[in-house]
Amino acid sequence: MSQSTTTKSSQPPLKDPSKDPSKDPSKDPSKPSVKPPSKPSAKAPSHWQIIEPVKSGIYVAMAFAVLGVACSLGAMLALAFLFRSSFAGSGADFGIGSADAVVQWHWFWWAVGFVVLGFLFRGLAFKRSHLSAFRLEVVLREQLSEHLARLPLGTLSMQGTSALSKVLQDDVKDLHAFVADSTPLYARAYASPLLAFALMLWIDWRLALVALAVLVVGMVGLSLVMSQSVDIQKQYNSAREQVVQAVVEFVQAMPVVRTFDGGQASFGRYEQALSHYLQILMTWWKRSGTASRLSMIVLHPLPTLVAILWAGLYWWWHGQLAFDTWLAILLLGTGMAEAIMPYMALYHLIEQAKVGIARIVEVQNLAELPICCNPQTPQDGSVVFEQVSFCYENRQKNALNDVSFRVPSGSFTALVGGSGAGKSTVARLIPRFWDVDSGAVKVGGVDVREIAPEVLMQQVAFVFQDNFLFSGSILDNIRLGLPDKSLDEVIQASKLAQADEFIQALPQGYDTLVGERGASLSGGQRQRITIARAILQDRPILVLDEATAFADAENEALLMQALHNLMQGKTVLMIAHRLASVQDADQILVFDKGNLVEAGTPQQLLAQDGAYADLWQAYQQAQHWQIGEPC
Repeated sequence: MSQSTTTKSSQPPLKDPSKDPSKDPSKDPSKPSVKPPSKPSAKAPSHWQIIEPVKSGIYVAMAFAVLGVACSLGAMLALAFLFRSSFAGSGADFGIGSADAVVQWHWFWWAVGFVVLGFLFRGLAFKRSHLSAFRLEVVLREQLSEHLARLPLGTLSMQGTSALSKVLQDDVKDLHAFVADSTPLYARAYASPLLAFALMLWIDWRLALVALAVLVVGMVGLSLVMSQSVDIQKQYNSAREQVVQAVVEFVQAMPVVRTFDGGQASFGRYEQALSHYLQILMTWWKRSGTASRLSMIVLHPLPTLVAILWAGLYWWWHGQLAFDTWLAILLLGTGMAEAIMPYMALYHLIEQAKVGIARIVEVQNLAELPICCNPQTPQDGSVVFEQVSFCYENRQKNALNDVSFRVPSGSFTALVGGSGAGKSTVARLIPRFWDVDSGAVKVGGVDVREIAPEVLMQQVAFVFQDNFLFSGSILDNIRLGLPDKSLDEVIQASKLAQADEFIQALPQGYDTLVGERGASLSGGQRQRITIARAILQDRPILVLDEATAFADAENEALLMQALHNLMQGKTVLMIAHRLASVQDADQILVFDKGNLVEAGTPQQLLAQDGAYADLWQAYQQAQHWQIGEPC
């Protein structure tokens, strides 16, 4: 067996330039030259900026909505001219026309035409906005997926699949309602009162100012309510999220809930979330309920019509206002007052959309993996750690402290130690789940930061204790990433992984669907499919993270044979808790609290009577433990 000793490089340690922005890595020959990725702005964009990819379609939809408003007001104005022609003999004159029947039918058909056009433009507005909303969903999901593909794998694991899934699915979907329904209403909410007010000014400026005064009073009160509800709105959104999380937790954990506490603890958390949510609602209601109701009453069309009615009655009674002019203002005033109501619905839709937008932007602002400007190619399958120190984000203590070792190409190295010793961190730094804080990780003689990410991933294969299968067929899962591999090659890999026999026994063989996360297969069967996948990929470096931890005796024998076939001719780093499985290792690295405390062959380490000897003794005692053993 070959032997490798722990070494330290005489070169100064490399430091990740992304974590030392005060220095330019291009001017330091000891540091890899990397091109920092273009990061999105740290400032969260508004709800308008997020729809930038489909803004042309949204502008068209809003233009149609404005035309629809104009047609609706045109219909009102045509009706006013119709009434004017009916009262032609009364001396009123705010337009031109004739009292004969031809003129009356003329304005009637104008009114009908405007109504039809108004419905047509409104339909076109919502059609364009909905098409833009669907397009935005596609664009955002594509952008987010591409961005996630450029993130360090460690960042993805820290974010969690459920949180990222919520952003990609739920938060992007929630934007659909804002884009599809809110944007035409947004245009209508602003265009309708402005156009109506302009027409009212043209017809009679006095009544126009009366209508405006009522709306100003209502809007001032409403603005005060909204300004006071900013903080409570945030609390409301947070409480609502807590209720959703409590419901999901209660439903998903139902087997555990029924087994251990009958639902008392978990349902208690749900009740607490609901109580907190109700408390926020009551506080919001007490704080702004009265002012909000008064504002809604003022902004209702009726107060505006009452004000126009009484003011018009006064001026008409004193002979200062024509009856048909008064009637026209009443018709237009209705449209002006009703246009404010969509603004109320818009406010809540926009606030709801902002919550999802904030989460989308948070994902967009995650720092991408720095890419080397002049990537190099690894020469072999060796792995070297040179004075590596690393600390996880938001942690006070380092996960690794000045760790140095060498794994020759084609050798078998075992990583052992207690939980939290740093073994998994070592394994994940090799394919750049994260970049080191200081020192260097080298694969094939090249710093991993100087290797293109896709090339680096082609050097390393993983077999974890918690394997993952997609919901497709067994064939698709084995040749994942290698769709051109033939069935014969897949079968050969499966035979080496001790999986071909049980696969052939399935009803559809290799075309059998495995279900979500491989639910239709046993744990040992899923693990052997994962090993077959790794054999088919045939990458020079293999990382095994306690691949047989949950296997029964029969499956463990099959898995060990499969792993033996997988390890042939590869550089192997195995994280192991069962020390008996690594007695043939070329070297064993013993970690404790982030430090490499011992390195050598199993025999050498036992002879040293140090940390590894203690682990071996504890392991031997555990093998002889049995239930009911007398003290």
